[in-house]
Amino acid sequence: MTRRRQRTEIGAAIDAATRTPVQRDVQADWALWPVALSFVGYFMAMTWPWILGQVTIPWDAKAHFQPQIQFLADSLGRGEWPWWNPFVFSGQPQVADPQSMIFSPPFLALALANKSPSLWAVDMTVLASMAVGGIGLIVWFRDRGWHWAGALLAAIAFSFGAAMGWRLQHTGQVLSLAYWPWAMVFLERAIDRRSILNGLIAGILAAFIVLGRDQVALLCVYLLAGRVIWLWASADEPWEVVKGSVAPLVVAGVVGLALVAIPILMTLALAADSNRPSIDFEGAGRGSLHPALLLTFVAPQIFGAAGRMEDYWGPPSFAWNDTGLFIAQNVGQLYIGAIPFVLLIWAVISGRAWDREVRFFAIALGLVMLFALGWYTPVFRGMYEVLPGVKLYRRPADAVFLIGALGAIVAGYMAHRLFSEPWDRPRFTTIASVAAVVIAALALCIVLGVRIDRLDRVPQPLVVALALFAVAALALWLATGRIAATPARAATLLALLTAADIGWNNGPTTSSSLPTAHYEAMEPATKNDTVAFLKTRVVNDDTRRDRIELAGLGFHWPNVSMTHRLENTLGYNPVRLGLYSRATGAEDHIGLPDQRKWSPLMPSYRSLLADMLGLRYIAAGAPLESFDKAAPKDAFKLVARTKEAYIYENDRALPRVLFVTEAKTASFEEIVRTGRWPEFDPRATVLLESAKSATPGRLPGEARIVSYSNSEVVVDVASLQGGFLVLNDIWHPWWTATIQQFLPSTDLRVAWSAPLHPVPVAKANVLFRAIEVPGGGHRITFTFRPLEGLTKTVKTSRM
Repeated sequence: MTRRRQRTEIGAAIDAATRTPVQRDVQADWALWPVALSFVGYFMAMTWPWILGQVTIPWDAKAHFQPQIQFLADSLGRGEWPWWNPFVFSGQPQVADPQSMIFSPPFLALALANKSPSLWAVDMTVLASMAVGGIGLIVWFRDRGWHWAGALLAAIAFSFGAAMGWRLQHTGQVLSLAYWPWAMVFLERAIDRRSILNGLIAGILAAFIVLGRDQVALLCVYLLAGRVIWLWASADEPWEVVKGSVAPLVVAGVVGLALVAIPILMTLALAADSNRPSIDFEGAGRGSLHPALLLTFVAPQIFGAAGRMEDYWGPPSFAWNDTGLFIAQNVGQLYIGAIPFVLLIWAVISGRAWDREVRFFAIALGLVMLFALGWYTPVFRGMYEVLPGVKLYRRPADAVFLIGALGAIVAGYMAHRLFSEPWDRPRFTTIASVAAVVIAALALCIVLGVRIDRLDRVPQPLVVALALFAVAALALWLATGRIAATPARAATLLALLTAADIGWNNGPTTSSSLPTAHYEAMEPATKNDTVAFLKTRVVNDDTRRDRIELAGLGFHWPNVSMTHRLENTLGYNPVRLGLYSRATGAEDHIGLPDQRKWSPLMPSYRSLLADMLGLRYIAAGAPLESFDKAAPKDAFKLVARTKEAYIYENDRALPRVLFVTEAKTASFEEIVRTGRWPEFDPRATVLLESAKSATPGRLPGEARIVSYSNSEVVVDVASLQGGFLVLNDIWHPWWTATIQQFLPSTDLRVAWSAPLHPVPVAKANVLFRAIEVPGGGHRITFTFRPLEGLTKTVKTSRM
């Protein structure tokens, strides 16, 4: 008998006598709620600056998602459908926008409960979702019969490690990952227990993931599908498992498909008409994870990602500018804590990562890392070409969310093995190999510091990393010596140090937090001077609805219009209607004045298109002449100067509704391409792609807005000889219209008793809507009907 085997058997005998009942049978249930509550306490300790409102989640969380959620809440509070959003890009099909949060259960619940959610309310919803995801992982560990200590460590690393801590401003991706552990719980229960009910719940949770419609959601779905195949293939009797799981999985699939089909089809329809129906390989590759960023597994602060952009020296940056990459400085942050990382490497080196119980997640971790590295490996090219959905996204580095999650699971499993088999101590070669990995990573940091000429930035983060891993090694040594006698104390030590480590290293940074006051303009009850002035001056009457433009006021300003119901010609969204973008020059964002790009059709604010849009006020972060070079000097009157804005008035802006008597045929594609309008007066003539013969000389008529909401606009028209109602709102095929003749009567009930007739909505003057109206008095009701419109879109695509 070898000495190692003797130690193992003696350790097993001692452990059998000293373990608690839960430990004697690893498969036995352990109490869930004490572990879950402990985790919640650790999570709150890691996130207390946000919970206390000292800081708020910045960047996209505020510039993009906060206004989306506020628009949803405000619409529901007013009793309006949030299907169409008139407050950015002159109008967008909000229901089809994958980042609208309409189909996000946590934010839908918030919107129903609070019609004016504050910055703090939205932040707390995000953090609560992260915590619920961590609890889901604890439940999954318990279902697998793994030790509660591993579950606790994994949940801490999962909920605030890697991208979950550094990229929590990407609200949709955070939620997609938060649902994933719960989807695994019920999916595996459906298979293990042959349970229809669990299959139903799994389908609902998988649908929640899919409805995120982001790249993290896509990867989570692939992992769920791969997990099902793995469970089938690795079963002792695969055919029996397959047969037993067919019914639950069919239920899951049918329910999930029923929930996601319409939103997904709407998003695909939007993508087809948008500025970016797909991303080419180079565009995707520019969002790859640079291999050097793998060093952040060990030294999270090595490249200065927590500081100012000008001080960051990782790839890509001003210092490291030869990569061809286009990713933010926080994208590549992979730190999951020193103790979890040591456990992860320990599992790999010792072969525990290849245990049957966890092998799937170890393999998945490797594949996801290859995906994240993008064009730095040949594997991503194959994934890009073969895997459905990959071409829709531009940043494979988003997979860092999954790297953190899978790393946490493998690390948690290694902790499970330690606490389940405390007599099985690591060999010296294993300890030396783990130490060698950490030391090699830190040495490579020095090499890169020399290569990029930033060696002076290396010592401090290097010393901190060395200290963290020294503490981790000491804690693991102390814990492994006490697991048999006092497992709760050993687990508490490891969990406490991990939470402190991750909370400090992945805590508030310039990437994940800014002072709440910075975003005061986004509070529903803001006192911001620019917002107050615009809300006071904008006119919304029976013919005129002024649009504004927020140009170059700062990163978070373009979508402020959604918070305060100001109709904006621009906004912040990577997905926009393609025709509108080409016609106006609208791009993703306009945080800086020089980001205002012009088009042939709109070469300046002094243009016919700007007038037809009803663009009345321009709030700019710099004098207009500094970025609108084509505008004549003094073309616009400066009407206000606030802390952040120069506000100009365009007195040539046209009313929202016009009644014209003549129509002309024009090629809209030619107009957009060349920027040349035919000779016409939009107050008297409408341009249509297919117009009837001109009928000049008709007597003029009148049009007035009766009511205006997100998804319905009612206009009354009166004329003797008929003509065209022009509504200067963006045309979209899902807008429908009805016309009802006005019958003169003193009894209003009789006056509108004439039948409703559907009438086609023509695309007019390149971007807008027009209805042909016969002589007399009529009421025209425009209604945005996404379901009806989608049906027509699908039928048309099949023809």
